[in-house]
Amino acid sequence: MSSPPELRPYQREAVRRVVVHFRGSDEPAVVVLPTGSGKSLVIAELARLARGRVLVLAHVRELVEQNHAKYLAYGLEADIFSAGLGRKESARQVVFGSVQSVVRNLERFAASDHPRGPFTLLVIDECHRVSPKEDASYRQVIDHLREANPRLKVLGLTATPYRLGQGFIYHRHHHGMVRGDEDAFFRDCVFEQPLRLMVKQGYLAEPRRIDAALFKDGQELRYDFSALFSTSGPASTGLFREEALNRVVAGHRATPRIIAEVVEHARERQGVMLFAASVAHAEEILGYLPAREAALITGETLSAERERLINAFKARELKYLVNVAVLTTGFDAPHVDLIAILRPTESVSLYQQIVGRGLRLSPGKRDCLILDYAGNPWDLYAPEVGSPKPAGDTEPVQVECPACGHANLFWGRRDGEVVIEHFGRRCQGLVEGDRHANDAALGAERRGAASGAGKKHQCDFRFRFKVCGDCGAENDIAARRCHGCETLLVDADDTLKQALRLRDARVLRVAGMQLEATVNARGMARLKVTYHDEDGTTLSEWFALETPAQRGAFAAVFLRDHLRAPGVPFRPTTPEEVIAEQHRLRHPDFVVGRKVGRHWKVFEKLFDYTGRYRRAEAAE
Repeated sequence: MSSPPELRPYQREAVRRVVVHFRGSDEPAVVVLPTGSGKSLVIAELARLARGRVLVLAHVRELVEQNHAKYLAYGLEADIFSAGLGRKESARQVVFGSVQSVVRNLERFAASDHPRGPFTLLVIDECHRVSPKEDASYRQVIDHLREANPRLKVLGLTATPYRLGQGFIYHRHHHGMVRGDEDAFFRDCVFEQPLRLMVKQGYLAEPRRIDAALFKDGQELRYDFSALFSTSGPASTGLFREEALNRVVAGHRATPRIIAEVVEHARERQGVMLFAASVAHAEEILGYLPAREAALITGETLSAERERLINAFKARELKYLVNVAVLTTGFDAPHVDLIAILRPTESVSLYQQIVGRGLRLSPGKRDCLILDYAGNPWDLYAPEVGSPKPAGDTEPVQVECPACGHANLFWGRRDGEVVIEHFGRRCQGLVEGDRHANDAALGAERRGAASGAGKKHQCDFRFRFKVCGDCGAENDIAARRCHGCETLLVDADDTLKQALRLRDARVLRVAGMQLEATVNARGMARLKVTYHDEDGTTLSEWFALETPAQRGAFAAVFLRDHLRAPGVPFRPTTPEEVIAEQHRLRHPDFVVGRKVGRHWKVFEKLFDYTGRYRRAEAAE
């Protein structure tokens, strides 16, 4: 047997973390490694160390072949189960397969068919493709293998651990934070190697990004996909449709000039990949490239022709390779050092996959030039927040949890260094102790990080919440039942409907909020807050801030709901200080007032409303 290939330090650490995790847990785990970092070698080492049977799945035959080849480098034998590769073998201890072929032949993977018993480890390459839907292909394979072995270990590897519309595919991160939903299929990210560190250590080529735009006669010449981003792009769960892309790029006057600039940049470059928006767009692009140096690959390209063109590109017989929605995974041409993006990318995941085609090292390669002509908003190095971007002008902001101190990463907005708004709901930190004990500890720390032994769980501190009227527990703003006492929470629509029926109640669909420094009848300073609806009807409330107790009450009954960035320190001591920072405050969607004597008093305020009544800002 030949000696095993030499693993890099981070690859050895990834293997070690996986082994430690599965020795103590059967919960599915994830390893995150950037494109070009050698996931295949990590997979091969884990398959070599495994004592039971191992199934390694991928979604394209190129990855099946790559992973299999790395395992063979150990001098070991393994089967391939892939119709695309013309092999359907499943007898050996280790099997490399395509998920499409395996899911159509699940009976071949029954435990009774093998003297070694059931599969003990399932490895999924590009595991961000595992759908949350239980009837999806990967989930069918997992369920089948678990029938034979309930303690099946499931490991996923990916460079992009998030799905469009879902966010992070795993729940907990080994750095001590929560990233994805609590019901995410993968439970733990046990190891992650940041792209920036890979570049710094010399394992990957540096991506040098240029947000490209051409100017001619004072006009910007580039593709404007902004309308797509606002309607069907990354902020939703949908993908861009080809006809929508074509409406932007078809016959666009910028295309010939853009390609001329790409060719100019390519003079000193070794290999160039161009990502087009549609087939028609790609064909137009090809027409502007040097005829004998360029080729086009689409999803309709026949397999034999596709393989011939890819081999010619890898052999540097072709310099330019244009493609449409292919060659984003399972494609390895290390000499690529220029990538031109002429299409919008639906998610940071797809963007990273595209750029990843140019990050591998190659002799004579200094860096990889990324020319983006589509105005994609993604930062290659910035971590993904894990939820859809709420608005185009938001950015990742750091918000410290007042309870456990965890530095959360949320979408938000800044005013200089101050976070003035964020969209986080719950702390992402992991804390020790009994979470049920925490539920009872509603003191100054607000159930965040009560001490105690036990497995780590998500910090219970909520930046935005609704309070259960029965037990006082704080619940997610979208919760229907209280997590503490299981009581059905009061529905906002029921609150409004009941108030509208009362003679002594006034419901304002709030269109705005004004703050005023005033004095009461005794000359004491007060903050007056007035809410008004679309017709000018108003309701007001007053607050005193002279004493620590008054300021504490103001923080509890006003600031905690009105702050755009709850949890970010803001401790005003005068009405004037509140007014000076009013851009940090938000108004409620509805205010309910009740008549007390001759005066109206604010009785209830509804924030984050999503019911059937129209909000003021939704008026046409």
